[in-house]
This record gives sequence, C-alpha cells and structure tokens, in this order.
Amino acid sequence: MAVCELMSSCLFFNDKMANMPGSAAAFKRSYCETDNERCARFTVYKAFGRAKVPPDLFPNQEKRAKRIIAAG
Repeated sequence: MAVCELMSSCLFFNDKMANMPGSAAAFKRSYCETDNERCARFTVYKAFGRAKVPPDLFPNQEKRAKRIIAAG
C-alpha cells in the first residue's frame, strides 16, 4: 500500500495531534503509511471530499465513518 496522498496536508495530524507526537506517529504508521483504506478520515474524504471530513474524526473510527457515509 502506498503512502496516503493526504498525509502531508491532513488537518487531523497538523491540528489535533500536534501536541501528541508519539500517538501521531503510531496512527501514521498504522493508517497513513501502511493501509490508508482503513483510515476513517480517508474513507469519508473519498466518499464526499475534504469539506465533509469532521475535524474530530480519528483514523480508527471506522464505524463512525460508515455512519457518516450512510447518512450522506
């Protein structure tokens, strides 16, 4: 799997995780650098675009992403 195309501009990492570098690194390894198709943020982005990705959506909140997509 390729590195996520949004990694350098992901608002989650640039805003929400700026003060938690250890946690941010773990999320990046698991989602951005390994399997971005599992990332809840990437899933919503692919469905609706960047504007519809909630700023507080964590990469591991796949169930929440599915609800967002189902709600349209």
